[in-house]
Amino acid sequence: MASKALTRKSIDKEVQSVKAMLPPSIFQSLIDELEDISVNKGQLKKILKEVIRKFDYSLVEPGEAVGVMAAQSMGEPSTQMTMRTFHYAGAAEMQVTLGLPRMIELVDARKIPSTPTMTIYLDKDYAGNRKKAKKVASEIENVKVGDLVDNMEIDLVDSIVRLVLNKYELKKSKASPEVIVEKLNKSKIKVKEWDAKSISIVSKKSSIKELRKLSNKARDVHFRGIKGIIRVVMRREGEEYIIHTEGSNLKEVLKIKGVDISKTKTNHVLEIESVLGIEAARNAIINETLGVLDEQGLTVDVRHLMLLSDMMTVNGTVTSIGRHGVSGQKASVLARAAFEITVDHLLTAGICGDTDDLSGIVENVIVGRPVKIGTGMVGLVMKKGEGKKKERSE
Repeated sequence: MASKALTRKSIDKEVQSVKAMLPPSIFQSLIDELEDISVNKGQLKKILKEVIRKFDYSLVEPGEAVGVMAAQSMGEPSTQMTMRTFHYAGAAEMQVTLGLPRMIELVDARKIPSTPTMTIYLDKDYAGNRKKAKKVASEIENVKVGDLVDNMEIDLVDSIVRLVLNKYELKKSKASPEVIVEKLNKSKIKVKEWDAKSISIVSKKSSIKELRKLSNKARDVHFRGIKGIIRVVMRREGEEYIIHTEGSNLKEVLKIKGVDISKTKTNHVLEIESVLGIEAARNAIINETLGVLDEQGLTVDVRHLMLLSDMMTVNGTVTSIGRHGVSGQKASVLARAAFEITVDHLLTAGICGDTDDLSGIVENVIVGRPVKIGTGMVGLVMKKGEGKKKERSE
């Protein structure tokens, strides 16, 4: 005869008995999982026992070299990564750096990623409405004067550059020659004459070099949208529209009406740090590295990625893993010398009279001493003469 299923009150009472043995997050997850299943007393005891066993097994042993383990667990899968770029299909094709190049960007804390991108989620009122979503996308995409022009004709005789306007682009962007002239004037570009088809701008000097410079300057004049957002692709995913961008400007995008500020994200870690703070940057490093590995079909314990992000953000700013960052800031002279520019580190240490207390792994390996981890961190102590006294008494 099968045992009777426990009531919700009985389950809660049994679960409370293991509360002190588990972290709050795991304990809460356990409660959430048990809400959806029916169990008897014997089954519940087995579940609780297995959860505690697995948690205890996952704990780090005292003296374990967690840094070496984390480096190994990320370094080995990285050798299997491909060097490729993902393409968004469609009229506005976009590229996203993935694999090993992206992982290198993250650990190097590059100021600007090779392909900065954003995933912009919309509020409930905008997410399901194509017209509203398209309006938000048009407000975000950066449009320059060069995007509204068919071609630019240089007239050496009169020292002018003629901007031949594109009717289709003007209509699409809801632009007019008057507004373009206003933007050019604000950028200190002198407009000689204009009509519905073209705008003529004049150069102070008549050389071809100066006219080309003027042409490029006029082409780059900002017309509307957010600077830094080169291209926008709007896609329907499930029941909502999501905007993907090439280029990133998190601060300005979050100001746009209709953008869901709680879900919108960018792959630009340093931009996240400047806008949302160091904790947000730490989470971004974890999520980005995890995403790179998942995309390649590789699995790494998330705690190793958390350790990496902790080391990169422990000083309050995002720091690279390298001689200009974490490795270069090590207290040990020998550890710094073992990484890069050995002679310079040893010479500087000798001039300054630096000392090394040999507390880390690298420096102890170099000098041939037992490493102070694992069994090496334990010292055996015995009082002299105590063993002889015991022998006599026997």
